[in-house]
Amino acid sequence: MAGSEAPRVAAVQLSLFERLPWRRIILIVLGIVVTGVVVIGAMRTLTLDAAEGGYSAGAWRDFIVQGAAQGAIFAMIALGYSLVYGILRMINFAHGEVFMAGAFGSYFFANAYAESGFLDRNPVLALAIVTAVAVGVSVGTGILLERLAYRPLRNAPRLVPLITAIGASLFLQNAFRGFFGPQPYGYPKPQVLAGSITVLGVPVQKIQLLVLVVALISMIVLQWFVSTTTTGRSMRAVAQDREIASLMGINVDRVIVITFAIGGVLAGIAAVLFSLTFEQVQFTMGFRPGIAAFTAAVLGGIGSIGGAALGGLVIGLLQAVGPPLLLTGFGIPSVFSLRDAFVFLVLVLVLVFRPGGLLGTGEAEKV
Repeated sequence: MAGSEAPRVAAVQLSLFERLPWRRIILIVLGIVVTGVVVIGAMRTLTLDAAEGGYSAGAWRDFIVQGAAQGAIFAMIALGYSLVYGILRMINFAHGEVFMAGAFGSYFFANAYAESGFLDRNPVLALAIVTAVAVGVSVGTGILLERLAYRPLRNAPRLVPLITAIGASLFLQNAFRGFFGPQPYGYPKPQVLAGSITVLGVPVQKIQLLVLVVALISMIVLQWFVSTTTTGRSMRAVAQDREIASLMGINVDRVIVITFAIGGVLAGIAAVLFSLTFEQVQFTMGFRPGIAAFTAAVLGGIGSIGGAALGGLVIGLLQAVGPPLLLTGFGIPSVFSLRDAFVFLVLVLVLVFRPGGLLGTGEAEKV
């Protein structure tokens, strides 16, 4: 009897061991570790003085303003990812190249206007034309992608259009490299945007203020368009169920094309703002902002307009403030060169702790 009881007790103990919520336990332990690292790194950094490599209050203020402006650009690009995902349930990894195409299209006009002096004589009209060109190129690129690369695969398994999007991204990158070369081109900026102004006692560069204002207006207009117009309601209906929407008389193909066009409009505007901020364009310029914007879309809750806006702002602030705040205290050199790695780390942590994003359901999305 004693010999038969021992295996039974061991089996019961093993069963209890298997029933433990190991995933939740691991997440709790990982959360404690991440929180501890963040708190310790931040406290060490904030206690450093200037002689020890610390940052002044003015430096932190500049980091925050820079992060907010950069996050606004990420948010505008992220809206393109979210809109397409909401309609087609696919990640358009070529959207970064749609952004890059708009930057290149606007560069030639901006450069010509700078050489003729028109950019400084009439900066408002010149920037309006440059932005219109960027929007036109980005919209055309997005619509061509949808028509040639994605529409024939609309009923294919999800992995097929995903691979196609990656292939389209590589094709566009190398096409622009072949046409314009690998070297960066200096993007001219009008003199009116040089320098800074004081807003509520905080010095802000003029270009950063322009970025924040234009991004805010663009997001408000997009939210109004999707919420109140007939086309916006059609987009929401197609996002809910394409088959039912088509049975109700909605032209699904037209709605999808409009969705890609809206993403192109936002990408074109973001391309001009990004180029004016960093004053150069290059065939690889869509990769890093595209990854950051995709992370922002996932962080906010992919498919959500408000989530993309919130995620872009958070990613911009984390990218600008996170590395110096968390890594300087540990004595890590060149913390600013780790900004991209920091974005990938944030993406991993979001997928681990809240796959649905901040404004999502908290459940993992199947891509």
